[in-house]
Amino acid sequence: MSFADFATSRHGALYRYAYLLAGDRGLAEDLVQEALVKTYVGWHRLRDPNNAEAYTRRVITTTAIDWWRRKSWRAELPNDDVPDRPADPDDVTARVWLWYELQKLPPRQRAALVLRYYEDLTEPQTAEVLGCSVGTVKSQVSDALKKLRTRLGSDVVLKAGMTE
Repeated sequence: MSFADFATSRHGALYRYAYLLAGDRGLAEDLVQEALVKTYVGWHRLRDPNNAEAYTRRVITTTAIDWWRRKSWRAELPNDDVPDRPADPDDVTARVWLWYELQKLPPRQRAALVLRYYEDLTEPQTAEVLGCSVGTVKSQVSDALKKLRTRLGSDVVLKAGMTE
């Protein structure tokens, strides 16, 4: 597989991952572009191009964490999503609360939750993307879920499909 084929075929999935980490469309696109540039530079060093997606996700994660560390404040971000149909107000409220609480989590905890529950990666796959041990993934996910349960209640976290 060539780099161009990889970038074209996986851009959507990489963007969704970056968006869930960043919570901002522009920042997500910047993260993906930065990660693809770094992946392109290192393409010849990748022993197995099938590992390119894991490598690129790891670059997105580390780049996002570096950017968050440099950011000294968190601003309110605009939301330009317009729903296709009216939604259940309770469901919308729960999702909005969950979204805002996810944004308050430390970057590594947020990344671990997104990889485990949105991207549906296994603990070893998540550890590979984050560049840490499986035990660290377990503790990051556990700590994040405890914070979310404390802030939102267990019912909201369970409804979102996040269980240990």
